[in-house]
Amino acid sequence: MPTTIDRADLPALIARASGLLGDGRRILGLTGPPGAGKSTLAAEIVGALAPACVLVPMDGFHLAQSELDRLGRHGRKGAIDTFDGFGFVALVRRLRAATEDVYAPTFRRDLEEPIAGAIHVAGNVPVVVLEGNYLLASQPPWSSLRELMDDVWYLDPDREARLARLVRRHEEFGRDAAAARAWALGSDERNAELIAQTRGRADVVVVG
Repeated sequence: MPTTIDRADLPALIARASGLLGDGRRILGLTGPPGAGKSTLAAEIVGALAPACVLVPMDGFHLAQSELDRLGRHGRKGAIDTFDGFGFVALVRRLRAATEDVYAPTFRRDLEEPIAGAIHVAGNVPVVVLEGNYLLASQPPWSSLRELMDDVWYLDPDREARLARLVRRHEEFGRDAAAARAWALGSDERNAELIAQTRGRADVVVVG
């Protein structure tokens, strides 16, 4: 049964993350549906633990737009099969080993494309925060991730607040109000339903 922590209790969340500091590499996963606030919380945790902590987002493993077009998945960008899952798992295995410097990709929302080699993770950094939608998914290759993470938090905010954040995000990156809401209630919400099934596999559920 996951532990529940209120999102407003940031000191408690930071204290739990700080508990991962010690000998060797530890990995903290932050997951949850689109618009749950994962990136914001990840930045707060990394900021509190810096320089002993680095953020590696799963979004760097989005397939390129040209590949989504080839596969006919452009209209479902963000779905689990629009990511390079095997590549992400391979990266997390390298991060887990902590024997070398690693360069991870990031995702540029202004370009809607992943950028390789953008995030430097030094071999001696004690904590890596992974952030992404499908960290607890049960289907291969994603199912391999759970054993590679030391602590996994599922963010479970109010649904209406989450949808409002999603709509604003889509508008900020070029969609008009109608298209932004349609995407949030369509593709994003279908993904959220799949992600919700992973809630029980988390160590912590962050509410609010």
